Amino acid sequence: MSIFSHPAYDKHEQVAFYQDAKSGLKAIIAVHNTNLGPSLGGCRMWPYADDGEALNDVLRLSRGMTYKSAMAGLKLGGGKAVIIGDPRKDKTPELLRAMGDFINTLGGRYITAEDSGTSVEDMHVIGERTKFVSGLIEESEHGGDPSPSTAYGVFVGLKAAVEHRWGRTDLAGLKVSIQGVGNVGFRLARLLKEAGAELFVTDIFQDNIDRAVNELGATAVGADEIFDLDVDLFAPCAMGAILNDDTISRLKVGAIAGAANNQLAEERHAAVLREKGILYAPDYVINAGGIIDVYYQQQGDYNPAQVKEHIDTIGTTMKEVFQRADESGETTAHVADRVAEERFGHEDAVNGALKKTDSEAA
Repeated sequence: MSIFSHPAYDKHEQVAFYQDAKSGLKAIIAVHNTNLGPSLGGCRMWPYADDGEALNDVLRLSRGMTYKSAMAGLKLGGGKAVIIGDPRKDKTPELLRAMGDFINTLGGRYITAEDSGTSVEDMHVIGERTKFVSGLIEESEHGGDPSPSTAYGVFVGLKAAVEHRWGRTDLAGLKVSIQGVGNVGFRLARLLKEAGAELFVTDIFQDNIDRAVNELGATAVGADEIFDLDVDLFAPCAMGAILNDDTISRLKVGAIAGAANNQLAEERHAAVLREKGILYAPDYVINAGGIIDVYYQQQGDYNPAQVKEHIDTIGTTMKEVFQRADESGETTAHVADRVAEERFGHEDAVNGALKKTDSEAA
């Protein structure tokens, strides 16, 4: 199968592959759209089952970044990088420097940042070979790490979902299941705990589960059991495509609001959730806190108060998406896509707007 006929290919501007035999680096960078500005997105390192899985992930993730930046009101395009390998076993300074060389070959069309399987420290090593790296501003509230801002943004959006679904502004006693309690998921869990929520967690790494149990009093559940819990809200904070025919049929929740990217296995699953009465917070809208933080780091003169104020708008945006979906009868995912596409100039959205204008003029 060629790139252009790949199911996840969405008129991407560039897809680049790179292999460095000396360091063992095998990586892919995908630039989806640069209409609003250079593409910015994290560098993920993951032990993909095969190259096809890695390609699918980077294509979906880079597209999501375009939509995320557009909905967050940022002058950025969408891009993403993936390194094929186990971050706990295969990561070396030589591999990261080779990744910096790879990023440099794109000449600034793609700017990288920390993501799943990489850290701020890794970005510093990558930055030894390229200037096209972000998330390193020590003056930022968390030393350049965007994870806390991502978690805070999800928390803001989650509260908006709770208010829309149940008409309540507090989270006391709310039962929340969290899939993935790593950098972002754990911070979200802590915010929820402080707000009085009851937590149920799972993760592929036992030490992450133990931390959530010991420090936050969370209840640990099995990786597959997380979909069967009788709780109020499900927060996916791990890998994507976890909302599918099987898992959705098992969910007993009233809302889904989490940090994971590309949560829907297929677009049609947004309609399946709606038919089941589950309110879905579109992932790229609710998890935009990190990219907002990184954007301000790129601009210079970083102001934490300004960043927080911008992240707080995620709640307002979520409320608007929920309301428009209710009024139109569309899914929340479709409403969010339409708004984002209008903002970054997606061809279908532009043509649709032109047709509407012509119709109104007639």
